[in-house]
Amino acid sequence: MALNEQKEEIHVLMVAFAAQGHINPLLRLGKRLVSKGLHVTLAVTEIFQQRMFKSSSITTTNSISGIQLLFYSDGFTMEYDRKANLDLYMETLSKFGPLSLSNLIKNHFHGEHKKLSCIINNPFVPWVADVAEEHKIPCAMLWIQPCALYSIYHHFHNNLLPFPTPTNPDMSVQLPGLPLLHTHDLPSYVLPSNPFGSLPKLFAQLFKNLKKLKWVLGNTFYELEKEAIDSMAELCPIRAVGPLVPPSILGEDPNLDIGIEMWEPQESCMEWLNHQPPSSVIYVSFGSIIVLSGKQLVSIATALKNSNRPFLWVLKRSEVPKPEGEEELPPGFFEETKDRGHIVTWCPQTKVLAHPSIACFLTHCGWSSLLEAIVTGVPMIAYPQWTDQPTNAKLIAEVLNVGVRLKSGSDGFVATMEVERCIEEIMTGPRSEEFKKNVAEFKRTARAAVADGGSSDQNIQDFVDEIIGHSHTSL
Repeated sequence: MALNEQKEEIHVLMVAFAAQGHINPLLRLGKRLVSKGLHVTLAVTEIFQQRMFKSSSITTTNSISGIQLLFYSDGFTMEYDRKANLDLYMETLSKFGPLSLSNLIKNHFHGEHKKLSCIINNPFVPWVADVAEEHKIPCAMLWIQPCALYSIYHHFHNNLLPFPTPTNPDMSVQLPGLPLLHTHDLPSYVLPSNPFGSLPKLFAQLFKNLKKLKWVLGNTFYELEKEAIDSMAELCPIRAVGPLVPPSILGEDPNLDIGIEMWEPQESCMEWLNHQPPSSVIYVSFGSIIVLSGKQLVSIATALKNSNRPFLWVLKRSEVPKPEGEEELPPGFFEETKDRGHIVTWCPQTKVLAHPSIACFLTHCGWSSLLEAIVTGVPMIAYPQWTDQPTNAKLIAEVLNVGVRLKSGSDGFVATMEVERCIEEIMTGPRSEEFKKNVAEFKRTARAAVADGGSSDQNIQDFVDEIIGHSHTSL
């Protein structure tokens, strides 16, 4: 009997807190689950509701493209600055979130026709698995970083391999399915120099309690990370269900796009791109969190000016005041580059990357940005900062071979000459055609993975079938 002919509804609840890079992959997975007949709800922290009103991309706070929205408390007032102290925020969320989420489940999912069949969390809210266990609901996790990171954290938190220590901080790590990882290739949370206490504790909680998860899904695709995915098959399998990016850049119906923007993009950059030659523009963006020092901004600006190439630069001003002059660009920069440079505070990134004028992407290597570049076939210049980004940069430059990595000094600073070197290497260097060819092949395999019967589509279908099967056996 077809699912839509059955009387009972199969409900799935996804849970995240208000971070764009956490919410969008869940929404896109949710959209694919809806297309396969499930009823999907996203529960997110209350502050998200307030932020949505400020974004032009959202017109209602009840649902997004068929996915119902519910809100739970993170334990703070709306006025509280959630960026002020990350450790305090994560600890408070893990204290107040479970009770708030449990009450939400009791209030919204009761009776035979609205019974939850599955809860899906992400790595940053591992306590959701405890709530699911308390309510006797099967739990899945959507891993929103590459499978390579899933493998690293699993080995680290289960003490399966030695990692750098305060007494041996420069130790290299060899993991199955990955090249030798040096200290500068490892995620910051596994290093003794990591300044954040709450996040390693959070990941430790997650990886020591994986038994509470019935499924682990990954925002990647098998053809992109075959070796890493295969290496985890016996330890703790992960099913690739991505890339969870806007359907429009996968060659699918643009009207199916789903996602939110925390900041309103400046569409003026699209008109500017229309006037640039094909494959000529250097696109520069470091995501929504990273704020570079004034010294580093000057270095990058000088390299862009010296390149004599068109560039589009997303320069998001820090919400934290800096010393006077700290964020100033070199004297005369705007005047000297006005005919070939365009600076915005935020842009519609997937539209930009898909534009034919884009030649390369200077990126902080956030996983969502990396996937979007791969799916649009854009080679990358990697400038990682923290968390998973150093490992992502390793993937770009040495595993996938779709770009180059900036080399920084011991203080993390990248000199102008190094930025210039990487721009030339990716644009006209001896491997520039190889980068284009490799990323074009991954673009093709990404589309095949999400198409009907593709590797990711099949993994999603298997997941749906198992949810339905479990729902029936628990009746």
